[in-house]
Amino acid sequence: MKCLFLLLPILVAQLAWAGEVDVIEVDATRTGVGEYRFDVTLRHSDKGWDHYADRWEILTSDNTMLATRTLYHPHVEEQPFTRSLGNVRIPAEVITVKIRGHDSVHGYGGKEMTVKIPQ
Repeated sequence: MKCLFLLLPILVAQLAWAGEVDVIEVDATRTGVGEYRFDVTLRHSDKGWDHYADRWEILTSDNTMLATRTLYHPHVEEQPFTRSLGNVRIPAEVITVKIRGHDSVHGYGGKEMTVKIPQ
């Protein structure tokens, strides 16, 4: 039993080691009137199905959700990685958006990026 108590902190630390998702690059491209494509690069030490970056989101400055890109599997051997989302409608009055990542253990956290919407 004593051995279990000694191993528990190591196991918890190993689970948390993957950390939170960092957004490290965003490329926003206008594809039509009020429509955009986002290419977002994330970094996360995915550990497998139990702990991986599972989505990224596009929000306004007041945290109104504009779009979500779901990531359906871990990217253990592909870090950092880029995924795209097209046909994103951005209201004309929105000048900047925030991109944030999410993982299956920590939820939101890590580095976010704010980008100016190209006109």
